[in-house]
Amino acid sequence: MRLRVEFTTEPFDLDEVPPHAVAARETVQAAPLDAVDVGPFGNTAEGGAEAVLAAVDRLLRTSLEAGATRISLQVNVVGEGEA
Repeated sequence: MRLRVEFTTEPFDLDEVPPHAVAARETVQAAPLDAVDVGPFGNTAEGGAEAVLAAVDRLLRTSLEAGATRISLQVNVVGEGEA
């Protein structure tokens, strides 16, 4: 099974990237995922179910430890041919 996670961390800071956003970005970029897209207002990552679920666990823990007060995420099952 393949999964896609979309997530944001808060609070937002338009002047500089907050530590919790850096932690989230570094977590998904270090994970063994097939695709990662990091942006200022939303992020996505895709890969096998185990890799995505493990990355989400680490993402939640590291972002909260780095000061996130809210993390919004959505996880979708994607077909093999979907991108």
